[in-house]
Amino acid sequence: MNRVNLEVKRGELVALLGSSGCGKTTLLRSIAGFVTPTSGSIRVDGRDITGLPPERRGTAMMFQSYALWPHMSVAQNIGYGLRMRGWKKEAIAERVEAMLSLLQLEGYGPRPVTSLSGGQRQRVALGRSLAVDPDVLLLDEPMSNLDYKVRIELRQELRALQQRIGITAVYVTHDREEALTLADRIAVLDAGRVEQYDTPEVIYHRPASPFVAGFMGADNAIMVTAGERGWIAAARDRNGAPAMRAHFRSDAARVLADENAVDGALVLRGTIAQTLYVGQGYRYRVRLVDNEKHGPASDGPAPDLAEVWVHAPERIDEGTAATIAVPHDALLLFPVT
Repeated sequence: MNRVNLEVKRGELVALLGSSGCGKTTLLRSIAGFVTPTSGSIRVDGRDITGLPPERRGTAMMFQSYALWPHMSVAQNIGYGLRMRGWKKEAIAERVEAMLSLLQLEGYGPRPVTSLSGGQRQRVALGRSLAVDPDVLLLDEPMSNLDYKVRIELRQELRALQQRIGITAVYVTHDREEALTLADRIAVLDAGRVEQYDTPEVIYHRPASPFVAGFMGADNAIMVTAGERGWIAAARDRNGAPAMRAHFRSDAARVLADENAVDGALVLRGTIAQTLYVGQGYRYRVRLVDNEKHGPASDGPAPDLAEVWVHAPERIDEGTAATIAVPHDALLLFPVT
């Protein structure tokens, strides 16, 4: 990790979002006490917990694999942490019943966890973490092993539960949709650094860097410069100054019926290289051509960017010439450094 500085408010769910190897799980395990940082400090309610063992930190961690004991019942798994803390049997039984009710698992206490579905096991693992009443709940990609439909349902349940009980949570995920729907704030990580830390709305609509823009779905990128009618594709402007780097999402672009220039839009020309049916329309990979040779005079697209992806409701055959328009207000612009 590299100079990470994050503050999580009480009752807030913060998502650590990034690709594999970016450092999000290392950061989570540092909070939990399984990794010792070489510098800096970790504080909970002002208390420095950096040097404390995991069991004295006031945190509970829910692992990606759930880490349930297969030889124990649902109730025994949920109550495991309480037994380790020396709770009496009557108090454990009462707390376990409260967890079963909270997680809509009434009557499941005596069942072996091996008889449960993936979604039910996820609830049991969550109940075990919540049973010890942690100051901070840590979740390491807890839904990555679930089917898509179950994942969507449990995502909604988890968010509603977190808000209802008001627990502070840090949630690791590589899924941007999961981060957007679950979190109060998102920290986007890359190579051990926090690229941006803000609300889901700001992260999505106003990314702070080309990396964040690409990670949040605006993965089309092209060099542009200012022209008479707005932005045009170009590696450098006519005075030799660096152009801007424009990112845009594929669903922001549209395929034009003719090659007339469109006011208020970046216009690109190319050929349909690949057609994919995605249920609600089609997704196209468009191989760009040099506008100077195939259309109105301009500097043409940057030589290092030959393709973009766009959506359209109608089917277009591969090999067809296409004109693409991207509204100027859909462009996310970054200086070229």
